[in-house]
Amino acid sequence: MDSDRRRRPTLDTVAAAVGVSRATVSNAYNRPDQLSSSLRERILETARSLGYAGPDPVARSLATRSSAAVGFMLPQGLSGAFSDPALSIVLDGLASTVDGHDHSLVLMPGDATGGPRPSIVTRTQADVMVAYSLPDSAPAFEAVAARGLPLVVIDQPVLPNSARVEVQDYLGASLAASLLLGLGHSSFGILTFSLHPDGVSGPVSFERRSAAPFRVSRDRLGGYLDTLEKGGVKPDNVPVWEARGSDRELGRLGARWLLTRTPRPSALLCASDQLAFGCLRAARDLGLTVPRDISVVGFDDVPEAAYSDPPLTTVRQPLADKGRRAGELALKLLAGGRPPRPTRLDVSLVERASTAPRT
Repeated sequence: MDSDRRRRPTLDTVAAAVGVSRATVSNAYNRPDQLSSSLRERILETARSLGYAGPDPVARSLATRSSAAVGFMLPQGLSGAFSDPALSIVLDGLASTVDGHDHSLVLMPGDATGGPRPSIVTRTQADVMVAYSLPDSAPAFEAVAARGLPLVVIDQPVLPNSARVEVQDYLGASLAASLLLGLGHSSFGILTFSLHPDGVSGPVSFERRSAAPFRVSRDRLGGYLDTLEKGGVKPDNVPVWEARGSDRELGRLGARWLLTRTPRPSALLCASDQLAFGCLRAARDLGLTVPRDISVVGFDDVPEAAYSDPPLTTVRQPLADKGRRAGELALKLLAGGRPPRPTRLDVSLVERASTAPRT
């Protein structure tokens, strides 16, 4: 591995090929206003042809890992990330692990591609990347590979040569659907978060559902629909609303659509607790009582789920442990370890007052 790194092109390699100074090549990346557009483009084109991905922002040796930083790649902007309690708990678990080993944590917000821009990945001072729930083909991964950085994936996607921490999303969704079937429900609606990183909200077609690049969304939706079908409920008869994020106001909007359909569902399955909280609010808006008129199930078991009105039945996943495990894997890769087999964490169903037998 060390010999491969020595053979990689450097600033000096590009400078010699173009016939300019090392500082001029550096300016092409870090201070483009100091160069003419034609010179900068010539430098960047030469760098691309040589396989040079840009200046390594970490001057120290990757072998020593002294004061190494961990880059945390988000699927959305910072404001959306901090409003998601499930993500915040995962991040807290990761940060507590990283902090204890003298490393810093760098947050990298995502955009419409479903992850950080490749240019951000290229210039971020980090020696290992942790990706949180990015789509299968996020361009950010190309930049991570170009820099040769080790990668830890939380939830999704499944990538070769990476470490991964995930939960049993399909099983959790199946447990939730089985509970409602057992309570006698036969009319359902599903509220999912993003299936695609295009920011679209609304009713979901079969084509959009089947081509979703988010594994977690696919697994949870598949767990719901497959289990309902085994219970005698045809998937074509289950309306699905896609919210562009895990946000209670988006959940409220989607639930209003689901609960004003004819026939009205007697049970809603939600891909997150935040969406489920929005469903509780939508039911009140429409004069419906939970669980007498409508049963609601979430996914995550964030702390508020136990204290909502009514307390929320939900699928519990070990959010803090997920972050801690990802942090441990990041530290292992920083120390030169190889990516281990994927870590899969258990889920469980927590029954509370938001579900009841169908009357």
